[in-house]
Amino acid sequence: LNRVDDVVLFKPLTREEIVQVVHLQLRDLGRRLQEHGLKLDFSRKAAAFVAQEAYDPVYGARPLKRFLQQQVETPIARRMIAGSFRDGGTVRVDAGKDGLSIDAV
Repeated sequence: LNRVDDVVLFKPLTREEIVQVVHLQLRDLGRRLQEHGLKLDFSRKAAAFVAQEAYDPVYGARPLKRFLQQQVETPIARRMIAGSFRDGGTVRVDAGKDGLSIDAV
């Protein structure tokens, strides 16, 4: 009890692996939006932006979820409450020089 028997070494995640984690998180968000009659269209450019901005070599993929909550989920939720999205509509998330943009399509 309370002994360390082994040391487990982990190699840092690559950018490609971080993008895959972003896609997994977005798949979950897409499912939750479907429950509200919306589709999620997240561009590759936006996924690469999230991977770039949220990745931390020390903490790995842990900051991704918080970043997505603050930069994507919260703005979408606020716009849903405001009635900016119509039933059956699409939420388009893209990245530009000013960061992420969220639009109703």
